[in-house]
Amino acid sequence: MSDLIEGFLGKSVDGKKSRLPAKLDYIQSATGLFLGLFMWGHMFFVSTILISKDFMYSLTKFMEGSMFFEEPKPGLVSLAVGAVFIIFIVHAAMGMRKLPASFRQWQIYRTHMKMMKHDETSMWFIQAVTGFSMFFLGSAHLFLMLTQPGTIGPYGSGDRMLTLWPFYLMLLFAVELHGSIGLYRLCIKWGWFEGENAKETRKTLKKVKWAITVFFLVLGLATLLAYLKIGMEHADKAGEKYHPTSQIEKIYNVNTEVKA
Repeated sequence: MSDLIEGFLGKSVDGKKSRLPAKLDYIQSATGLFLGLFMWGHMFFVSTILISKDFMYSLTKFMEGSMFFEEPKPGLVSLAVGAVFIIFIVHAAMGMRKLPASFRQWQIYRTHMKMMKHDETSMWFIQAVTGFSMFFLGSAHLFLMLTQPGTIGPYGSGDRMLTLWPFYLMLLFAVELHGSIGLYRLCIKWGWFEGENAKETRKTLKKVKWAITVFFLVLGLATLLAYLKIGMEHADKAGEKYHPTSQIEKIYNVNTEVKA
């Protein structure tokens, strides 16, 4: 009964204001922080293709437990992706609470944004739009990785990029803009790095936020082009699995010895 009263009135039985909104805000912040940091780590992982195919392949196999098992276990990647997927859905659900629920509310917000011309208000709008698009783009990508973990690798990722590059281009911009703005807003909301002069700290954080956005967009575009190039070069052998240089050299040496 007390939960029903709190749900209708926003107050507990003893008249105190409900703590539920604060708890939900905390969950949204915690899941957002995790996903933002995960995004950075994921970008550094996929960008290893810029170093070499072998390096990217070795990290992929490490994620599949090659250090602990005789045969890599792609299922480990599915487990990790599944956990991220759950956190992603929880974060999306928390974020949807704050989106305008009707056209009239959107209209009021847009009018307010145009009148104020305030950076924070404009960034919230970008975050709302990218968050909405990510609900579909991010879910599709995570589902693909969840169900096809064995395709992650230089050739598999290149083949996928060749056919889905417009999708990944949109996902790149949505993720990087949403994530960097979200982490910036977390710092402001919870007073992280505030220091003695909050106004100056906010200016500094804003510069850092845009520098990080540009860095990851440039890195992401370079990575996308690298996988696209691999996909184009490998188009006639689409579906073939990548074999590291050391493995190819070993096979070559064995064949040479047999012929000799």
